Amino acid sequence: MKIAILAGDGIGPEVTAAALAVLEALGVPGRSLSEGDVGAAAWRRHGHPLPEATLALAREADAV
Repeated sequence: MKIAILAGDGIGPEVTAAALAVLEALGVPGRSLSEGDVGAAAWRRHGHPLPEATLALAREADAV
């Protein structure tokens, strides 16, 4: 299962870290995690709040 991780801004990174800890504890076999930039962090790095690379990552994932 491909999972796209998009932490975003504000409390997003904190909440995402907790969710990832839960996924790790579950030990779901065959999962693959990929992170993408979205929001203000993406704007600062890429000049757009939803870069094409992040959109492609989300489209290819089984879950976001």
